[in-house]
Amino acid sequence: MTSLERTLTPTPEQLRWQHWGLGVFFHFGLNTFHGKEWSDGTLPAASFDPAELDARQWVAVAKEAGARYVVLTAKHHDGFCLWPTETTDYSVASSPWKDGRGDVVGDVAAACAEAGLGLGLYLSPWDRNAPCYDDPAAYDDFYVRQLTELCTRYGPLVELWFDGAGSQGRTYDWAAIMDVVHTHQPGAMVFNMGDPTIRWVGNEDGYSADPYSYVIDHTKMDNYTVVTTTFSEALYLPIECDVSLRRGWFWQPAEQPKDLDHLLAIYYRSIGLGANLLLNIPPDRRGLIDDADRARVAEWAAELDRRFADPIPAKLTETEDGVMIDFGAEVELDHLALIEELADGQRITGHTVFDQDQQLVAGQTVGSRRLHAFPARRVERLSIKLDGDAPRLAEVIGYATGVSEIPELPADYRATTTAPLD
Repeated sequence: MTSLERTLTPTPEQLRWQHWGLGVFFHFGLNTFHGKEWSDGTLPAASFDPAELDARQWVAVAKEAGARYVVLTAKHHDGFCLWPTETTDYSVASSPWKDGRGDVVGDVAAACAEAGLGLGLYLSPWDRNAPCYDDPAAYDDFYVRQLTELCTRYGPLVELWFDGAGSQGRTYDWAAIMDVVHTHQPGAMVFNMGDPTIRWVGNEDGYSADPYSYVIDHTKMDNYTVVTTTFSEALYLPIECDVSLRRGWFWQPAEQPKDLDHLLAIYYRSIGLGANLLLNIPPDRRGLIDDADRARVAEWAAELDRRFADPIPAKLTETEDGVMIDFGAEVELDHLALIEELADGQRITGHTVFDQDQQLVAGQTVGSRRLHAFPARRVERLSIKLDGDAPRLAEVIGYATGVSEIPELPADYRATTTAPLD
C-alpha cells in the first residue's frame, strides 16, 4: 500500500453497507412487457399494465433471501419513469395501471419501510426518450429535477445507482447532480459515477477475485466498452457485484432461474470475497415475482441458512505476526469466515491459516468477509499469519457445513469480462 492508501478509511455509512452483504435488484418497466433488455424510448406507455402488482411480495422475497436492501430501476435507459414525475409524460401516469394514478417507486418504498429493508433507486443517466437529451445543458436540468423528485419524495435512500451504459463520450453536470444527493440523501451510497462511494466489480456475472482492493483511483463505467473513469485521487470504494437470477435483467417468459449450485458459486465469489452481492430478481408481467424464481431463491436461502446459521465463534489473541484463534473446546470445522477490522482502512494483503504447523488455507485479501472451505477436521486452536501494514482481524467464525469445497461455476459459464477491474 502507498502512504495515500494507508490514510483512506471508510465512512460509517460505507461500513454499514459493506456488512449488509446482500441486496436485491428489481429490474421492472416497459421492457418487461415487450421481451426487451434495452428499448429505445418508443414503446407506448399504455403497454405498462401490471394488473396484480404487489411490491410487498417483491420485498418479502428479498427479505426471505436475506437481503438488507433493494435497488429498483426507477428509470431505465428507455426513459420510462416508474413514478408520476413532473418532468415527462413518459411515466406510469400515462399508463392504464391504476388509471394513471399508480406509483411503483412509492409502493416499493412503503414495502421496504414496512419490512425494515433499505431502499435504493436506479436512475439511468442515458435517456432514449427525453427530447432534450441532445442538449446537454437542458438535459442536465431535466435529470437534476428527476433526481430531486426521487430524493425528496420517498424517505431515506441507502443507494443511488448511476449506470454508465450508453453514456460513452457524454459529460454530465455531476457537480449539480451530486449537489442533490449531498443535500437530500447524504447517507446514500453512490454507485460508480459522480462522487462514488461504492464501485462496480467490472462484470455482470456476480463475482469478485483475489486480490481485490477497496482503494482505487479509477472505475470501469460499463460492461460494453473499455472506457474507465479516473478520479483526481484514490478513494475507498467497496465493491458491488451485480448479477441476474435469470439470463436477462428483465423478466422474459422463456427464461429460467440459475440453478442452486450456480447461485452458491456466485455467493462464495462475491460475499465470500469481500464484496456486496446485488442479485436481480425481476418481477413478471403480472407485477409479481415469478413462482419459479421464488422457489429457487427460497432454495438458495435455505441452503445458505443450513450452512451458516450456526456460527462457532472464536476468541482472538494478537501475536507478533497475526492472531491465535481459540474456540474454547475441540470443535469440528469445514469452513472459516475471516472479517477484517476496516475502521482504519483495508490493510490485510495476505493471510495463511495454520493448524499447528500444517497450512490449512491461504489467500490474499480479507475485507468485509472472506470464506474458506476445507476438509472437515477437529480443532481447538488455529493460528493466522497476516501480511500488510498493521493488519487486523475483527472476527473469525467457524462453521460445520458438511461441505468441504467451494462450488464450481457451471461448465458452460462464460464471464462477460476477463477479470474484475483493479
